[in-house]
Amino acid sequence: MPTYEYECSHCGHRFEVFQSISAKHIRSCPNCKKSVKRLIGPGAGIIFKGSGFYATDYRKKPKKDEVPKNRECPKSKDGCNACSANP
Repeated sequence: MPTYEYECSHCGHRFEVFQSISAKHIRSCPNCKKSVKRLIGPGAGIIFKGSGFYATDYRKKPKKDEVPKNRECPKSKDGCNACSANP
């Protein structure tokens, strides 16, 4: 359920109300009982939790036949030179 912000046209009192989308708008100020208008709010904020959306969703994935440049091929110790032959 969203939080709506209201402002009184008469006394200037600002207040927030946590109500469902289908609920009727509040029409009177809790302080002076005069008319209020609903303000346009910034909306809900986005919260990223967990190990990170970049690392799991948007990072470029290395191609299967591509060996990272900063790592040595694990088979090079066994005498395999296939990685160094294909730059």
